[in-house]
Amino acid sequence: MNFTDTHTHLYVDQFEDDRHEVVKQAIKEGVSRFFLPNIDEGSIEGMHQLVKDFPMNCFPMMGLHPCSVDNSYKNALKTIESHLKSKQSYCAIGEIGIDLYWDKTFLNQQVDAFKIQIQWAKEMNLPIVIHVRDAFDEVFKVVDQLNDDRLAGIFHCFTGNLKQARKIIDYGGFKLGIGGVLTFKNSGLDHVIQDISLDHLVLETDSPYLAPTPKRGKRNESKYLIHIAQKLADIYGINLEQLAKITSNNADSIFRIPTI
Repeated sequence: MNFTDTHTHLYVDQFEDDRHEVVKQAIKEGVSRFFLPNIDEGSIEGMHQLVKDFPMNCFPMMGLHPCSVDNSYKNALKTIESHLKSKQSYCAIGEIGIDLYWDKTFLNQQVDAFKIQIQWAKEMNLPIVIHVRDAFDEVFKVVDQLNDDRLAGIFHCFTGNLKQARKIIDYGGFKLGIGGVLTFKNSGLDHVIQDISLDHLVLETDSPYLAPTPKRGKRNESKYLIHIAQKLADIYGINLEQLAKITSNNADSIFRIPTI
């Protein structure tokens, strides 16, 4: 089996002491590809280093996370854009979007940064990875305005309802990123997902965050993807090998890299 973790922050400080071992252990347990969303200017160097260390397994994105958007966001975007125009190859622009969970102070700036990065994606023919928390209406408003046949990507860490899932699917080029929340006892996400075709889903961990049951509360790792996969396989009544193939192929359709 070859699983794909479409969203993992293995380059962050939480893995400073055992980063290589964490990657190697995940590969050993069947998670062979890791898609790395950028956070901000400070995370770029560490992400690039991990890609250098595991060039056949790790694939970088470039973007400005909405929680890193403040009054200086335009300067940060200049740095992001310079990397996108460099010789480094990126698989997507991400993670980008809107997050109103902690603070709404910079909503206007988040919206503007989101729109700018979507336009880059369309110009560069790259998919986007969208972060949305407490902001579905705001994100939908932007995507409604800018969506066309050049836009594709993933709604990362999807935790919405069935109506929201169908709206995303109706955009035409987007998948739903399914992570550890699926395994949480009272999340209700399993009931939403059962009414969605598996063709619209990809797997992710968002490590080191949102560890799945039975690892909830611990540092999340890409190897824990297997717990999410097993839950999803049970929902659809298929085996893990089938699930690995389908979800990895779904990831390939977004990121446009060779199929494993």
